[in-house]
Amino acid sequence: MKAVAVDYGEARMGLAGTDALGMLAHPVETVAGRPWPEAARRIAAVVGERGAEVVVMGLPVRMDGTEGTAAEKVRRFAEELGRHLAAGVRIEYQDEYGSTLEAAADLRASGRKARRQRPVIDQAAAVVILRDWLEARRVREGLDEG
Repeated sequence: MKAVAVDYGEARMGLAGTDALGMLAHPVETVAGRPWPEAARRIAAVVGERGAEVVVMGLPVRMDGTEGTAAEKVRRFAEELGRHLAAGVRIEYQDEYGSTLEAAADLRASGRKARRQRPVIDQAAAVVILRDWLEARRVREGLDEG
């Protein structure tokens, strides 16, 4: 199943997508966060170009499992995005707790210096979100052999 993940941010949103088989996550692009309708149209266009069936929104859930104002903003943006998606494309949520820190560590491990991470950190965080969603899906569907 093809999917596109969104790491929501007010200034920028990182996008990641699955490969043709819907198994691996990779960075796609960074979209300006404002204005919302323009951001939603661009994301919907990427979803359409990639033939994705699912948009995975990173949802900032607190350590205690509750949602705050940041999660509320993500859900409101997802409503806007939903108005621009083709019929049949659904939106799902994935806990994004720690995704930016994990993405920064991944970038450092690949040799990218901290000051050069900024342009791609949002995409890398979206990759982490999508990777987590793919793993959770494999477990849910009994595809995990490990």
